[in-house]
Amino acid sequence: MTGLEILGLVLLILAFVFIGIECLIPGFGAPGIVGAICLIIGIALSVDTWQQAMILTAILAVVLAIFIFVMLRLLHSGKLRSPIVLKEKLDKERGFISSEDLNYLVGREGKAVTDLRPAGKISVDDLVLDVISSGAYIESGANVRITGVSNSSLVVQKTDRDA
Repeated sequence: MTGLEILGLVLLILAFVFIGIECLIPGFGAPGIVGAICLIIGIALSVDTWQQAMILTAILAVVLAIFIFVMLRLLHSGKLRSPIVLKEKLDKERGFISSEDLNYLVGREGKAVTDLRPAGKISVDDLVLDVISSGAYIESGANVRITGVSNSSLVVQKTDRDA
């Protein structure tokens, strides 16, 4: 084996490493681009004729497809961890409130901070909340009462009491 053939083999191995990194850490594609460049240069350095290049390219395409399939299966099964998947739990003790927990606000009263046509913002107990009116237009500054939760949104109605 000549020095160029060994360099071509090293570049082919590096190509698979960079493509594997791209599978694990998707981003703007730098590892994938470097892997593709290493693959092309590695093929060019490893062969003598165009016919050999075409055969090697076909073989590497099949091997690469199998490699990517195995990587994705390992990621999907959880045997490999992806850095883009959230690992920690978002619970109430750590300050995260899900949309189902909005029922504690039902019955509270506040003021419309913006016009509700029908969506807008209200202020309740020094909290500014996104709400939807129960259908009617409500002007800014009007007194409102939270009447329910619908599809993760607070529903309000205008109250008759004066500010």
